[in-house]
Amino acid sequence: MSAFADDIAADFILEAQEILDRLGEQLVALEQAPQDNDQLNAVFRGFHTLKGGAGFLAITPMVELCHAAEETLGMARAGKAELLAHHFDAAQQSLDWLQSMLDAVSNGTDPEHAPATLIAQFDVGAAPVVVAAPVSTDSDLISEDEFEALLDQLHGGTVPGAVAAKVDDTLISEDEFEALLDQLHGGAAPGAVTAAPVAAAITPAKPAAARPATAPKAAAVKTAEPEQTVRVDTKRLDAIVNLIGELVLSRNRLKTLRTRLKDEELDRAVSTLDIATARLQSAVMRTRMQPVGKVFSRFPKVARDVARSLQKEVDLELIGADTELDRNLVEALADPLVHLVRNAIDHGVEMPDLREAQGKSRMGRVRLSAQQEGDYVSIEVQDDGAGIDPERLRAKAREKGLIDPEAAARLTSEECLHLVFLPGFSTKQQVTDISGRGVGMDVVQSRIRELSGQIQIQSELGRGSRFLIRVPLTLAILPTLLVQAGEDVYALPLARVMEVLHAPATSLGWFDGRAVLDRKTHTLALLDLRQWLGVTPMPTTLLTIVVLQMGETRFGLVVDQVRGREEVVIKPLPRALRGLRGYAGATLIGDGRMALILDVDGLRGGQG
Repeated sequence: MSAFADDIAADFILEAQEILDRLGEQLVALEQAPQDNDQLNAVFRGFHTLKGGAGFLAITPMVELCHAAEETLGMARAGKAELLAHHFDAAQQSLDWLQSMLDAVSNGTDPEHAPATLIAQFDVGAAPVVVAAPVSTDSDLISEDEFEALLDQLHGGTVPGAVAAKVDDTLISEDEFEALLDQLHGGAAPGAVTAAPVAAAITPAKPAAARPATAPKAAAVKTAEPEQTVRVDTKRLDAIVNLIGELVLSRNRLKTLRTRLKDEELDRAVSTLDIATARLQSAVMRTRMQPVGKVFSRFPKVARDVARSLQKEVDLELIGADTELDRNLVEALADPLVHLVRNAIDHGVEMPDLREAQGKSRMGRVRLSAQQEGDYVSIEVQDDGAGIDPERLRAKAREKGLIDPEAAARLTSEECLHLVFLPGFSTKQQVTDISGRGVGMDVVQSRIRELSGQIQIQSELGRGSRFLIRVPLTLAILPTLLVQAGEDVYALPLARVMEVLHAPATSLGWFDGRAVLDRKTHTLALLDLRQWLGVTPMPTTLLTIVVLQMGETRFGLVVDQVRGREEVVIKPLPRALRGLRGYAGATLIGDGRMALILDVDGLRGGQG
């Protein structure tokens, strides 16, 4: 690859990654409907395009593997072969190999060849497929400019200096497209003439007789449309987001000074700046938004591979893939969601015979859905499996010594479900390749908390389980409620704040050694922030209580005062506080002081 410009290799890696992401989902759809010719053509074109680009860059292992898949798919398209289960297994395994090859190319190392047994698995009983190495003669390799022209065509662009076809001829035919790609590595499409120049193949012209005789001459040339998108390095976007964060901090500082100085002209100037900053912040955030479908697209393959390895039948339903989320969050959510989907199939969905005996359909159902809720996005992983037995979790936690018997006895059924998040907790009798191996639900919860989100569990025995994740739309700026305890100010994520109320100190009750507030409809457990911080309690006759949501339950945080709402920029914790329970980050507030951002789940979890 060193012989080619870095930008061409980077273009190929980006395009190849997008094709691989789509192929997993397309292969699952094709396996479910083998007669779907459109899906078959799409899968064929995916492998064909990968082979073409890899051939140009002389990535031989990728060419060989794609060629084997392409040959079998091509025979199926021609009606000369039927795709069987082992062909789909081979194709899915090929995606894993192609991904590792692409990762190697990205890292500048030589990709490993796929096993010969995998390539042989594509054989349909016809003559053995001879996998040719990429031809290195100058006559067969296209030039760098011609390769870029091809990429432009794949993106719907135009070739500089080339005469495009008329309105009815802007799209090349499927055979012409395949013939063009074959030229990238010296191959030949069946029935296609490959001796034509590449530029002619990219912009094919139909015979003169097929053209309208009355068409104006000027109509034969289609002017290039201006480019509507620009590819920007994500590091530049991140830098802009960081600058916006600094601007927001300055805006907050000016708003604080405005109330102190009470100058009319300053007030108008700060108000204008406030509006402009909010608009700029919104516009920049939108540039980093990506649909969660970027993550969702990999799950049909994940579900199919896991179900097949466990000999289970599973139907995966994807909902809300177009819901948009910050790019960094989309990437960070990938691993937790993979773990949850695998667990739903491994732990949740029963074996087909058992489901049938219980009056269920043999095929289990797993639903992965996303929807936006204000400044947050909710993502659910739901299955119709066996459900989670809270009593079994309670007993297991006691047995493993993860919780003392008295504390275990006090837990409600819903609180028992959250025991799965304790480090070292597992009810699985055997460690498998699907789940286990030291990566438990505690890692999933920790990752969600790092994203300033939360995860809840709902389950019903025999009916299934539901894991609900809520994360902010963006990690950069967080709406918070500022509260004070002693001399210090703390920030609470606004999405976790249900209400603020005041109550006489004499109205407090005590239950099991903890302060509670009787609210007629329910009893609200209380946590004094001063006491949690180890600060001397302040005598008061009227309590200020911030009601916070934690899973399906609520608790009240007693504070000295509420200072109001403020959007803050999340900064890493000071080194001395990293790893301490109850803290999620730090920020600078309007008066210039540092405020710690509190982790609501960590607060309650650390309450003795």
